[in-house]
Amino acid sequence: MTIYLKKFGTLLNGRMFGKEAFAAFLPSLKDVSADEKIEVDFDGVEVFSPSWGDEFLGSLINKFGERVVLINTSNPSVKTTLRFLENINKTKFKRGS
Repeated sequence: MTIYLKKFGTLLNGRMFGKEAFAAFLPSLKDVSADEKIEVDFDGVEVFSPSWGDEFLGSLINKFGERVVLINTSNPSVKTTLRFLENINKTKFKRGS
């Protein structure tokens, strides 16, 4: 399954909005098989804040763990936020092509 974050907008910020986005997307995740990879596609995202990312990605990773793979992460805002979240959570996100 691929999650296209630009469906939530190009400016992803605010803890409340990240939490709401995950809650809105959660029903789509009920049919994910036990071995299915979850790709999170950042294509088209212009701004990605740590608070939004912590709520959305944190919840996604808590639910699916190592199966979550991030793609199209070359935007400077995305790169910086992912690095920040990795540092504060003492983790490393799995990245794809």
